[in-house]
Amino acid sequence: MKNERLIGILITVAVLLLIPFIAMRFTDEVDWSAIDFIVAGVLLLSTGLLLEFVLRTVKSKQSRILLCIAILAALLLIWAEFAVGIFGSPLAGS
Repeated sequence: MKNERLIGILITVAVLLLIPFIAMRFTDEVDWSAIDFIVAGVLLLSTGLLLEFVLRTVKSKQSRILLCIAILAALLLIWAEFAVGIFGSPLAGS
């Protein structure tokens, strides 16, 4: 079935979003608002869908690997910017 990876992506995003949701119940150090969950969900889902698109369309194994690494690096840089503001852009929370 071709859509198994898509289902895996959706389940992975849901599980990753459950981690801070559950953590908020046990500690005051995790304090996410609804906007935080929406932004994280969009970021994770778009990354997963971009990876799926690359895996389905790019034929060269080397190109696939390089594109997937670039997509994951972009995810990590954006996530770090949102979390702690490593670049000091207006997107960083304060």
